[in-house]
Amino acid sequence: MASLASRLQRFAILGDIHAEDRALRQALAFAQQWAVEAILAVGDIVDGTGDPGACCRLLSSAGALVVRGNHDRWLLTDTLRHLPSATRRIDLGPTETVFLSSLPAVRRIATARGALLLCHGTGEDDMHAVQPDDSGYALETNTDLQGILRDPDTTILIGGHSHRRMVRRIASLTLVNAGALADSESPCFGIVDLGRAPSVTFFTWAAGTIVPAEIVPLPL
Repeated sequence: MASLASRLQRFAILGDIHAEDRALRQALAFAQQWAVEAILAVGDIVDGTGDPGACCRLLSSAGALVVRGNHDRWLLTDTLRHLPSATRRIDLGPTETVFLSSLPAVRRIATARGALLLCHGTGEDDMHAVQPDDSGYALETNTDLQGILRDPDTTILIGGHSHRRMVRRIASLTLVNAGALADSESPCFGIVDLGRAPSVTFFTWAAGTIVPAEIVPLPL
């Protein structure tokens, strides 16, 4: 793994995890085979049918750069614990609870192509993600997005929340959503390469095996 002082060029991106510890374990092992410099995860680690504690431990052991999702925030504040497959505090050990409590809402990371903002939704707002078909008024009234667009140093935003795989450019900002590992969705994750021809390769599962889904150029 690269040190935090390095400018990242190749890294894995993990969308909403939702306690899918088996998929997470496979994705992390696969990413290592690609010699990634870092693992970036957008949060929503808890609330699912798998083992959320194992997910916390896997991310911690991998040295992943993780931000807090709205489901992680809800767990810590004992909110909406009546949701289907909701994780309870009793389901986690003290180490895993401390791990979740330590996660920030956003991280700024230096890359070979400028500053990257890692978040769950859009900046500090973990409940509002830019959708692939958002345009016009939806973008103009997204105050968090507009604030990020006014920052000339931020060139990439890695977010989640929508569970929808996406690459799009808005003004000077490239937005990437890795989708989700959640089993109820079409599970996927990505490997970003910011080299000579920047791209993200999305991977999914077929008959239990990780396979490429698509390679999307990054408009940087």
